[in-house]
Amino acid sequence: MLRELLLPLVKYFTPFNIFRYLTFRSVYAAITALVISYLLGPWLIERLRVLKFGQSIRTDGPQTHLVKTGTPTMGGILIILSVLVSVVLWIDVKSDYCWIALLSLLGFGMVGVADDVLKIKKHSSDGLSPIQKLILQFIVSGAAVYAIYRTTGPAATKLYVPFFKVHVIDLGSFWLPIAIIYVTAWSNAVNITDGLDGLAVGLVIFAILAFSVLTYVTGRADWSQYLGVPYIKQASELTVFNFALFGACVGFLWFNAHPAEVFMGDAGSLALGGVLGVLSLMVKKELLLLVIGGVFVIELGSVMLQVVYFKLTKGKRLFRMAPLHHHFELKGLKETKVVVRFWILGGIFAMIALSTLKIQ
Repeated sequence: MLRELLLPLVKYFTPFNIFRYLTFRSVYAAITALVISYLLGPWLIERLRVLKFGQSIRTDGPQTHLVKTGTPTMGGILIILSVLVSVVLWIDVKSDYCWIALLSLLGFGMVGVADDVLKIKKHSSDGLSPIQKLILQFIVSGAAVYAIYRTTGPAATKLYVPFFKVHVIDLGSFWLPIAIIYVTAWSNAVNITDGLDGLAVGLVIFAILAFSVLTYVTGRADWSQYLGVPYIKQASELTVFNFALFGACVGFLWFNAHPAEVFMGDAGSLALGGVLGVLSLMVKKELLLLVIGGVFVIELGSVMLQVVYFKLTKGKRLFRMAPLHHHFELKGLKETKVVVRFWILGGIFAMIALSTLKIQ
């Protein structure tokens, strides 16, 4: 919005020309979201505490988590609000991709809010039923995927693999259902990972930094040609959205670091996971996201393996508890040590993913 308001005034005040530059707007989008998150955080946490929007803790989980009972939840609203204001201020308002990403964040956030509110009303760790949540996620995913297809056209259905310069396969009509399932899976993967103070949001920070690089180079004809990645004209403006999300997540981590003053709840985790999936579809990095978000994949995989192993062995467990971060806690590792080690893995996965850009 600032770009559209101030650029026409360049003839009167030439410094306004700086709003043309993507790097300038991206950096200030991050700063804006960070400042909003930092300033609004204490007020929101207090409001959640007054409203008694506290987290219910599972009694069958690590006993060290019981002290967290009653900690304000739904803090993901802070991330969403910060991103919303920052993105509206700093993007090129003609960018369809940015609006799709922003509306996807809001859509998944609303599903998470509904789930959190029900948990609070029930004083339970169970909110929406699994079927209800899945249906709502499919609706949001479907709307986002359809919008991407309408904006991108037939090129949206092409699947690219790291190390290959051209698409491997065109999924055609199969792309729509596969993409919907894919985005929904990512929404749930981040949701499952959000079990320790700062864990999920820290990993999202690494992922979104990697995506900032990807959107920038993908949206530049010269760089994309040099690196052998598909050129997508609208992708570059997503860098502004990514930086806004980065700033909001860093601001939230200030309050979510151990011992957490607030939890993001499903309002945050479903939204962050869903938007990662949406971003990967827009810049054609669906498979690369599996590397960037390697820890999320491992966490989701650990739950699936636990369920399958439990059924096949008629009651035995592969891990002491799933998802995997609880397994290490029950083995005696402190929560902070588990979080930092998972962050390190997240950073390594992000660097490995970015290294593939030069190996095409």
